[in-house]
Amino acid sequence: PQEATHWSIELMARYAEVTPWQVRQIWKAADLRPHRLKTFKISSDPAFADKVVDIVGLYMNPPDNAVVLSVDEKTQIQALDRTQPGLPLNPSRIGSRTHDYKRLGTAALYAAFNTLTGKVIGKVTDKTNGKEFLSFLKLLNRRVSADKDLHIILDNLSAHKAPAVREWLEAHPRIHLHFTPTSSSWLNAVEGWFAQLERRALYRGVFTSVPELKAELQRFISVHNAHSAKPFKWTKPAAHIIAAVGRAKHALHN
Repeated sequence: PQEATHWSIELMARYAEVTPWQVRQIWKAADLRPHRLKTFKISSDPAFADKVVDIVGLYMNPPDNAVVLSVDEKTQIQALDRTQPGLPLNPSRIGSRTHDYKRLGTAALYAAFNTLTGKVIGKVTDKTNGKEFLSFLKLLNRRVSADKDLHIILDNLSAHKAPAVREWLEAHPRIHLHFTPTSSSWLNAVEGWFAQLERRALYRGVFTSVPELKAELQRFISVHNAHSAKPFKWTKPAAHIIAAVGRAKHALHN
């Protein structure tokens, strides 16, 4: 259409001089949904296939006498307070909040998701950098039984490869880092847990200070570990993922 980037039912009905009902039936029959849009990003990592095989293997066939942790950091979590309290709920009124808010500061959260148990080890900080990441690794080293190897899945953030981190890892050979391919955060199991945190505790949360936000992050982890944790199950074989990405690359270039 001349006045839009995509067709809507009403626009097509007007241009084609038919009824919206007819357009709706035609779209349904042809499985056309031009009003919908989803995002994607195909990894350009030259080692994509090898990394997928490695990480999917940890999920589907973890090593004996080892713990597999999916690790990431959630940065710049904002303590937002609304300018007015929400109106009270009643049978005819849904939840509400003001459209504006007050920014009261930020916090960061390091999280390690245990794929076997679904439990999370977390550390709340004021910022994320190589020093804080190393401190989190040391926490994981203390919290995981010393007689088990520790396999950590994480992304390619530069802080994860800082010289101090590499030096410490050399002195702790039981800890093995497995990096996800570039632009492939969906391979990291902890991202699903972060989505739960955002949906259940942060999106509607009202925090009058950064300490209150930090306390809520710790509370969410404690309650999750006590009542919601369950084993993580990955079902898609690495070969299927690699083949799907191959088809997507072919479609982009043809």
